[in-house]
Amino acid sequence: MTPLNTRQLQEMDVQHHLHPFTDTKILKENGSRIITKAEGVYLWDSDGNKIIDGMAGLWCVNIGYGRKELVDVAQEQMNELPYYNNFFQTTHPPAIELSKVLADISPPQFNHVFFTNSGSEANDTVVRMARYYWALQGKPDKTVIISRENAYHGSTMAGSSLGGMKFMHEQGGIISDIEHIDQPYWFKNGGVLSPDEFGVKAAQALETKIKALGEDRVAAFIGEPIQGAGGVIIPPDTYWPEIQRICEKYGILLIADEVICGFGRLGKWFGSDYYNINADFMPIAKGLSSGYLPIGGLMVGDRVADIIIEKGGEFAHGFTYSGHPAACAVAKENIRILKDEKIIENVENEAGPYLQKRWKELGDHPLVGETRGVGMVAALELVKNKETREAFPEDMKVGTICRDFCFNNGLIMRAVGDKMIISPPLIMTNDETDELVEKARLCLDLTAKQIGIS
Repeated sequence: MTPLNTRQLQEMDVQHHLHPFTDTKILKENGSRIITKAEGVYLWDSDGNKIIDGMAGLWCVNIGYGRKELVDVAQEQMNELPYYNNFFQTTHPPAIELSKVLADISPPQFNHVFFTNSGSEANDTVVRMARYYWALQGKPDKTVIISRENAYHGSTMAGSSLGGMKFMHEQGGIISDIEHIDQPYWFKNGGVLSPDEFGVKAAQALETKIKALGEDRVAAFIGEPIQGAGGVIIPPDTYWPEIQRICEKYGILLIADEVICGFGRLGKWFGSDYYNINADFMPIAKGLSSGYLPIGGLMVGDRVADIIIEKGGEFAHGFTYSGHPAACAVAKENIRILKDEKIIENVENEAGPYLQKRWKELGDHPLVGETRGVGMVAALELVKNKETREAFPEDMKVGTICRDFCFNNGLIMRAVGDKMIISPPLIMTNDETDELVEKARLCLDLTAKQIGIS
């Protein structure tokens, strides 16, 4: 069969494929970009263009593309046991073995995992399990979960409700008993406060909200260690200690959503390790398998797991593919590679510091109001006025202009409004980082020229 060319693929795509998070009208006009192969930190499209993947897929291809080891273990497991479920007191070796591996690399309070297929499903699970935990404690009214504005916790009904993105709430509503507080976004909201002063103030919004709702109603607080899809919002150092203090003071559960930060992104196994967060739950996904097969999970702390095991009976929740054997085998091998090749240590000591050093150099560009980042994640804040932090009018869509220049110049860099963000594979070399930063500067220059800023 003769392979389809780009135009034929685009026409078929428009006719039959509804894309996530895509303006279908614009897609129909422009056609989709067809990615056909990948290796290391690079992608190739159907026209043969080579692209450096500054987003590691969707924050997930931590060990890079083309790792045959993961393909081999998937094939081996498919030949041995291609599928079986984990319902009704049944399981299989890959799920058991991965559970132990995850317990070993997680903070010490985590000795149990509930498998899902994605981060969204992990966050659906945490809503049900947190409320279930309090019901088992004789406190069924503790159902409210407090999240943050502009947070992202997935796009399922519960996940999007936990998230603080209003445009998502407007498309299908929000489940009950989810509340939101301001995010720790110093560049936009800090005003004259120092980052440390603002970090405490932003965290204290949680205590204010608990008091307003009544602590007898609040089940948990959820937050990403670093807000990813919201624009790589990095909290001041004072933020998480104050959040921890408030959760402990009122006895509410603390959920650290590790879907993006987990598995080495910040130079530690988890964002909780980086910020010393003592959480009760950690939703995980993405880097768990480096995106090679779909898998997620919820790490459950002993405080919760002990009650569920001793008092719970049947927890009526789960998914057909929870703990899929091939996905578990791939995840286990992915973790082995992260360990044996000391990839996370390299992020902490070499790759991460080098990326942040080069990224910071972009701060001299006339469009850039702030550079920020940790490990292998970073952002640029594009502004109209660097001194006053004045933003561009929304209808200028400066971030979108910059993103399109990136696509057309061999770089995937994502736009969140006028924030340009990257989250490249953890295995990126210094030479590849240089290439990424040089392409980013070129695209900033092209953007500035188009909008008339020199």
